[in-house]
Formats: sequence, structure tokens, C-alpha cells
Amino acid sequence: MKPTDISDPEFFHQVVDCQYACPAHTPVPHYIRLIAQEKYTEAYMVNWESNVFPGVLGRTCDRPCEPACRRGRVEEEPVAICRLKRVAADNKEDYKHLLPKIPKKKNGKRIALIGAGPASLTVARDLMPLGYEIDLYDEQPAGGGMMRSQIPSFRLPIEVLDEEVNTITDMGVLTHYNTYVASLKEILDKDYDAVFVGTGAPRGKDLDLPGRKEADANIQIGIEFLASVAFEHADSIGERVLVIGGGNTAMDCCRTARRLGGKDVRIVVRSPFEDMKASPWEKDDAMAEDVPFYNNHVPKEYVVENGKLKGMKFEKVEAHYDADGKRSLVPTGEDLVFFECDDVLMAVGQENTFPWIERDLDIEFDKWDMPSVDKVTFQSTNPKVFFGGDAAFGPENVITAVAHGHQAAISIDLFCKGESLTERPAPFTNLVSQKMGIHEWSYDSEVAEDVRYAVPHAAKEEALQDRMIEVELGFDKDLGYKEAERCLNCDVQTVFTEARCIECDACMDICPTECITFTPNGDEEELRPRLIQPANNLEQPLYISDELKTGRIMVKDEDVCLHCGLCAERCPTSAWDMQKFYYSVTKAG
Repeated sequence: MKPTDISDPEFFHQVVDCQYACPAHTPVPHYIRLIAQEKYTEAYMVNWESNVFPGVLGRTCDRPCEPACRRGRVEEEPVAICRLKRVAADNKEDYKHLLPKIPKKKNGKRIALIGAGPASLTVARDLMPLGYEIDLYDEQPAGGGMMRSQIPSFRLPIEVLDEEVNTITDMGVLTHYNTYVASLKEILDKDYDAVFVGTGAPRGKDLDLPGRKEADANIQIGIEFLASVAFEHADSIGERVLVIGGGNTAMDCCRTARRLGGKDVRIVVRSPFEDMKASPWEKDDAMAEDVPFYNNHVPKEYVVENGKLKGMKFEKVEAHYDADGKRSLVPTGEDLVFFECDDVLMAVGQENTFPWIERDLDIEFDKWDMPSVDKVTFQSTNPKVFFGGDAAFGPENVITAVAHGHQAAISIDLFCKGESLTERPAPFTNLVSQKMGIHEWSYDSEVAEDVRYAVPHAAKEEALQDRMIEVELGFDKDLGYKEAERCLNCDVQTVFTEARCIECDACMDICPTECITFTPNGDEEELRPRLIQPANNLEQPLYISDELKTGRIMVKDEDVCLHCGLCAERCPTSAWDMQKFYYSVTKAG
């Protein structure tokens, strides 16, 4: 194998698994160390630069970083990365003086943002400091998009959302709330230099079953129900409620229904429990509020008597998996199951709809009626029109929408300058030694077994009486520190210098995970299985040195390295050094 080019920032970026898994590539270990140092405002700003909504995401993020966390590979639960983000948000001091300055003299370019969700707000956040004039259009009375209409207040307090949305709009964004854009052509006719569409996936799916029309008065689409509650158009529901679906929207629906008077609220889903799309913690929270789950039940019909909904019938199924893991649901042959109910909340998915985009604007749409959008530049086939968030490629989550917004802002800036959109600016990186003395490092490298700390919750009886009471109370400073100390500092890299190595094998002997091997070179397929511990994760590359004096090479399996620093501490010649790697995705300008 060829020696690893550690000057390529993507090599060490991939080693920082939590940051690499984050769509916005937030420097996770960096801000966690700041929290441990009680530098909450600095930790908040590190987050704000990358993910824009630290307080929101510290409560609601889908947490793709946590399954990737290296702590989870040593038979422990991952670090509570998401909840630590909230620690920074809850304990920050005034940060307004740290925000980018907005130039009084504008650059002469005008941008329209349609939809005030996380993608559009991110575009505004990135472009306002560059002197752009921005008009933001949304049919809701305030910004936030689905964060406001679809995330219940008991998960996301309105004051947290308002603060982080207003931080952006207060930069000078001209907001047009309570304004439904009925025609993209009308927007383009206003001579904007570019238009960004961040309207989400606003249409909830329905199930056209027998009895649907007759039962219409007691059936609500999940996201519409959540929006009605959020904007106080609805404040009650029947005592017996069926929630159809197994995603996070279904979890929000059932928990909201419990707070609006639902006493017998049930989740009914066609898939097995372990296959449900809802996040594990979302399912745990629903069950903690006494919501039962009925898995492997396929909806078959609504039962209506004398013009009134009485319940629904379901077919019981079993999940069968083929050799490739593809699932099929096979009926068990049992009689249909009947569940009584007063109301049904339908949470079986969302889809995009663009009735307001005329089809003569040179924007191509595919067979699913989705716009053709470049996955790198987020530009549509009309060069002036960009898409991001759920509007670009279908339903995802807040952090993905933020990532889209950052990249779309780069493209809009390049487009307005008349430059190539495909020549993207490189990320900002650096690599700095953490050595402070013979036996002293600038970071805490202790690796100890420690369980993940539980997040305190409000009392169930109290929380179910008021939908505005936040259920998760978050870590206090003490618990935040203890949880932050569980981080393995994966961004502090083990950097190897061949010229200093005397091949004493001391690093190999002391390594707790046996991730270092000195061995003859070979092809990757042949080399991986003959390391001291076979390197079986093909998704993470090996760290390969140049040839050493004996003709061997050093091979390190980055997948299982704990970044404990014992190799650097033990090495008599300082061939190993612990160097902090910082990686920040480039923003517009």
C-alpha cells in the first residue's frame, strides 16, 4: 500500500467520526472540550458557525454523530453529543458582539428566499455579512419553518426558537411573513439576482382506505395536526386516538395528543418495532408517557357507523427478510384486529409539492415531480434558482437542511460574482502538536469506563397537563462536565514520523486496542487480515507509513484507535506526536 497522505484534510476528517457523520461537519470534540472548561459562550459560537441553531439542535437533532461516536466502540454508549450542545446553549452569556458585522454599504445583489425554514435561514446567515440584500418569504407568522410548525413546544420551547431565528433576521433580512408565494414567476419578475427555494416537504401522506371519505371529520394528517396545535388553532382531541405511522412525526403526534386530552393514545405501525423509522429516544419518550405500540399491524379500513368513526381494522403481518436483508410483510392469516377510536392521526410520511412553480421557467422536474437539483451546487436547471433542505431531495432533518443552506450560499455567492460553481473553496484546517512538556499534554487523555449520564426529565404528571412545559430539562453544569469528560478527543490525531522511529515496537506493545502493527507491506485486501487485530471496517482507511529501515511499514487501524496518547507517551524518540486537527467547512465568502 502507498503511504498515507496526511496533508489531505479529508483523511483526518474521516477519523473524527462524529464530525464526519454530521451533515454540517460541526467540530464536535472541539466544542465539548470548551464545555468541560466552562467556556460555554465559545462552545456555543463554534456550534453556531457550523450548525446555526445550537439551542434548537441541542434538543431536537436526529444525532447522526452519536452512532458514529468512538466511545460506542468500547462497549459503552456514545457521548451525549446532542445534549452537550444544549449545555452550551443554555449556559452561554451574551454573544451578540461575536456575531459577524453586517456592512452598511450593500454589494448591489438582491436574493429572494422562499420559505423561512432552517435551509433558507442558513443561506441568509451566510450571505448577509457579505453585503447581500435578502427578502425572506413565508406563509407562517414567524420564521423557523417546520421547526416552528412541526416540533412541539414540550420538545422545543418557543423562546429558544425565537432567539435563534431572530439572531439571523435581525442582521437586516427583510421578512415577508404571512405571505404565501403563489407564483415563482412573480418572484423572478422582481429582478432578484438569485432565488433560493427552501419550502420543505409540506404535504403529509394519506391512506385511501375503505371508509376514508365517511370518516373524514375525524382524520387528520399528522403534520397539519401539529401545525394547528402550534399556532393554537386546535386545543383538544378525542379520548381514544390512533396514530398511524412509526416515524418521529408519529411520536410527536401521540405525545401531543396525550396533552390535548387523549387518554387512550396508541401507535399502530406496519413494521416491527426495531424497523421503525423513529429515533430510539423518541420511542422511549413516547413509551415513558404511557403510549403503547402495536407493531406488525397493516391498516385495512375505517369503521364508520351512522356517519361516525368507530375505529379501524388492521391485518396482522410478520416481517420476512431475504438474503440481502430486504423486508417483506407477510400476513399471518389471523382475523382482522379492530381498535376503537374517536380520532385518527395519519403520520405515514411527507412529500413535496410545488403547485406554485410554473412549468415554463426552465426548471426540470423528474417523474416524482421533484426539481432536478445538482447535489454539489444545489442549482436547478434554471441557473438563477437554487433549492435546499427537504425541497431539494425530499424529507430529511434540520441539520441536513443547514448543511444544504451552507453549500447553496456558496453557490449563490459564486453565481452572483460570475464565477464557476464547481470550483468550491477548500475547508479551513490545521494540525497542531499538543505537547506541553515531557509528560504533559494540553488535553485530557484519560480513557476510563464511564456510563452515559441520563438527562433529567420533568415529572410526567405535570408535563402531560401542559404542552408548553419542556419535558427534557437538560444537563446542569456538573452533569455537563461529567458527560463532556467521556469524549475521547478523536480530533487529537496520532501523527507518525518515520525518520524518528527506531522500530522498538514499544507503541505496539502499549496500545490498549492493538491498533498498531509493524509488518511487511502488501495489498490492502491481504494486509488488513494479518494485522495484530484484523482491520475489518473497510469504510475507514488505514494509516500507512513510508518504508522503515527494516523494510517494514507501520500500519494503524484508525477505526479502533482511542486517541489515548499512550503510543506518544511511550515512544522514546517522539516518533509519535498527538496533534489537534481542526476542520471547518468553508462558508460563502
